[in-house]
Amino acid sequence: MDWERLKERFENSASGRKFLAFASKLYGWGVKLDQGAYLHGFKWTKKVRARVVCIGNLTAGGTGKTTAVMLAAMAMASCGIRVAIVSRGYKRQKKTNRPVILFENFKGDWRSSGDEPFMMSRVLAPYKIPIIVSPDRVRAAKTAIRKFKSQLILLDDGLQHYRLKRNANIVLVDAENPFGNGQLLPYGILREPLTAFKRAALVILTHCDQVEEEDLEDIKSVIHQFNPRVPVLESVHHPQCYVDMCSSRRVPLQEISGPAACFCALGNPDSFENTLEALGLELKQKWRFPDHQHYTEDLLHTFQATREDLPLITTLKDFVKLPQNWRSILEKEVYVLSVNLKIRGGEHEKKLFLSTLYPDLFKKTTQEGKTAAATVSTALPEGPVVSPEALTAQTKPAGK
Repeated sequence: MDWERLKERFENSASGRKFLAFASKLYGWGVKLDQGAYLHGFKWTKKVRARVVCIGNLTAGGTGKTTAVMLAAMAMASCGIRVAIVSRGYKRQKKTNRPVILFENFKGDWRSSGDEPFMMSRVLAPYKIPIIVSPDRVRAAKTAIRKFKSQLILLDDGLQHYRLKRNANIVLVDAENPFGNGQLLPYGILREPLTAFKRAALVILTHCDQVEEEDLEDIKSVIHQFNPRVPVLESVHHPQCYVDMCSSRRVPLQEISGPAACFCALGNPDSFENTLEALGLELKQKWRFPDHQHYTEDLLHTFQATREDLPLITTLKDFVKLPQNWRSILEKEVYVLSVNLKIRGGEHEKKLFLSTLYPDLFKKTTQEGKTAAATVSTALPEGPVVSPEALTAQTKPAGK
């Protein structure tokens, strides 16, 4: 039984709800103790010789953080900044004491790095952005600086990680489900109280196209109760195309319509499914799995036996975890939906995003040694662009 079903059983009884509420209080005390230990000097933050920006969440579940990290990395690389991504590699299956470096010569599979870092490494390969995976994120950041002379470290999902000192926090909020029931884990979805917005230099609302404008204003009002001056940007996850993984062909969105099937293991499966339906698909079959689920040959046989010859659609994050022999099981019409994050607004909003990542982009030193404004394009990359060849070449067996 997965945690979501177990939690649902608890919520359906008065005693279960009391247990969850008590567990949330214990969790909250633990959060305060951890924060207090750093605040009062019982634990120490470590500073590294690069700018560190955290892109993280206040909630458990999918806010679209991975696409935001990739957009930030591509934007900085396009501006000539040496950027690296540091991740703990959540739920990776092969753990090592030494940092795992995903770069041009990486020969491992997703199990040694985690599904999200592995997927990012494949998509970001053209930008030559290293991804360093380690539970010791201070060591990972130092590795990036030593090996790649990184000027900017993007800390992937590290808002509740205090040991690595950061220069700015970018907090993502899912507009579809911003704060859940307002309770901490496990009763709710909050990893820490909403007072954490005080630590944010920038907040980005995601999935803004899937809620009403008045709902967005309500979310902003809540955020500004805790941090009145923090800029709040709006964003949408913009579908680019389908990629036919059997033929390595990019397929325009309008070419696929009508009945289809899909599968995913995401923190927010509703968003993925809603996007497909908005593109004109009628989802006759939907498989949902817990976030970071790995796929076995048995599962693929189940998909093939029950999909009724319908197009089968999934995400990049899910595809990289398919067994290497997936082609012999899923016979035809296997598609990945390629999606990127778009910041709403114009030049002002994009400059806010870029300057939070790296303020020195907009500064230059004159011959007299004075600081002046630099002219920098605020155009954000249109990627990530899916490379079918890169993905299929790196997919390894997941086992049964």
